Amino acid sequence: MKNNSIKTVVAIGVGAALFVVIGLLINIPTPVPNTSIQLQYAVQALLSIIFGPIAGFFVGFIGHAVKDAVTYGPWWSWIIASGVFGLIVGFFKNRFRIQEGQFTGKDIIFFNVIQVVANVLCWGVVAPVLDILIYQQPVDLLFAQGLVAGIANAITVGIGGTLLLIAYAKSQVKQNSLTKE
Repeated sequence: MKNNSIKTVVAIGVGAALFVVIGLLINIPTPVPNTSIQLQYAVQALLSIIFGPIAGFFVGFIGHAVKDAVTYGPWWSWIIASGVFGLIVGFFKNRFRIQEGQFTGKDIIFFNVIQVVANVLCWGVVAPVLDILIYQQPVDLLFAQGLVAGIANAITVGIGGTLLLIAYAKSQVKQNSLTKE
């Protein structure tokens, strides 16, 4: 059990660092102000499936907080939404047998349903509502930003996250694949 805790803490640290680096290096603007296509959510989804909801939450929360801190300052509503995304995806960790080298077509579909729902919830509800509650932001632009961010993240996680999960599963030793001679 202790070994898993250490692995999880390391995964959070490495994942948060990757979140920051990818978020700073690959930031594709959209026509909606202060909203861009972010590829780091694919890595967060991978780590959420491998290490679970707590790791998924902290990868997004810490990574987004640090990224914001080194750019324009923390925007807590979206930082929290990033954490919640990892939390939701990570709750389904035990639904997959990725550690056993299995990530089937059904798994790909299920993963993508989960991540799309998580993106819609986080960027269409959590982030805009927290923007209103924390920052008293005007409603008109908030839901447009959330919609664009949710769609962009769902597409990038759908492509990038799926490819990362397939690659990770292929790197694992399949159960019963070794035989004794």
